[in-house]
Amino acid sequence: MNDLDAILAAVERGELSPKRAAGRLREGEVRYVEDFAALDLGRAARKGVPEVVYARGKSPEQAAGICAALLESAERVILSAPEPDHEAAVRAALPETPIRRAGRSLILGKGEPPRTGGRLGALSAGTSDLPVLDEALAVAREMGVETLAFNDVGVAGIHRLAEPLHRLRDFDPDCLIVAAGMEGALPSVVSGLVSVPVIGLPTSTGYGLGGDGTAAILGMLQTCSPGLSVVNVDNGVGAGATAALIANRAASARKLA
Repeated sequence: MNDLDAILAAVERGELSPKRAAGRLREGEVRYVEDFAALDLGRAARKGVPEVVYARGKSPEQAAGICAALLESAERVILSAPEPDHEAAVRAALPETPIRRAGRSLILGKGEPPRTGGRLGALSAGTSDLPVLDEALAVAREMGVETLAFNDVGVAGIHRLAEPLHRLRDFDPDCLIVAAGMEGALPSVVSGLVSVPVIGLPTSTGYGLGGDGTAAILGMLQTCSPGLSVVNVDNGVGAGATAALIANRAASARKLA
């Protein structure tokens, strides 16, 4: 007996309500786009994280086709790291769909997700880190999290950090994302000063040897400051999704308290 048969049999026996059965079916729904993509339409219901379309390595036509298929069952889609030809293809294929930029991502669709009560703070060491950090925040907001960000507060002028940290404490975030390139020092500094989990987001910003993000990620991984976790270089999607999962779990706990 496959999963569909088992679910329907459980409904027939009265062991599973139709509403819960529909949710179970949505969690495992897959949609195929020609012969190049199998879309996980149940990810948001099952995991709490929407499926994000990573443009790099896909042809413009493939990216546009995947986005169009996702928008048949979702109000919004995130297209990560598109090149200009990807964006042109998407706009041509979806002329009636609102499209806005969020850092190095595009958000396709209208409206905003309902708020969950989760709160996420964010800091960037430099302005050059913003495209990756903004992508992380876009993913988190798509998961219903409220965000508050402060930018260009890196260790080259550490006094700039005092006021943002004060305002973030008033915001009372459940988690922080700290993006930094160069030597990647800011996440360690922040992690030593706050009482919530910090996600270090290394960026490929810097000069010469190690300037591809290698120095930043190694510095963060070698931190002696407790409470700092690190995603891969330029992985704004991973940072945003992880931070939002933490924030949403904290919000759920507050509602039960």
